[in-house]
Amino acid sequence: MPELEMSLDGVPLPARPGQSVGAALAAAGVASWRTTRDGRPRGLFCGIGICFDCLITADGVPNQRACLTPVHEGMVLETGEGERDGN
Repeated sequence: MPELEMSLDGVPLPARPGQSVGAALAAAGVASWRTTRDGRPRGLFCGIGICFDCLITADGVPNQRACLTPVHEGMVLETGEGERDGN
């Protein structure tokens, strides 16, 4: 299957068609992509869209669940800090 390219904070990463952002990040060795206000790392936890631990900014849209968001060619991902409301 041909690879796609996405980026996380400007770093190019591979992905495969049909993968979720969370699956693609995990496959690329990225374990966390945001932190809580007190600095605890967060990434995939439940993997089914219930826990909100995997929130990421995708193509400029904040608070996207990485486990539910499909990857696409040229997708731009950004890490973040804080809670869902951005505080």
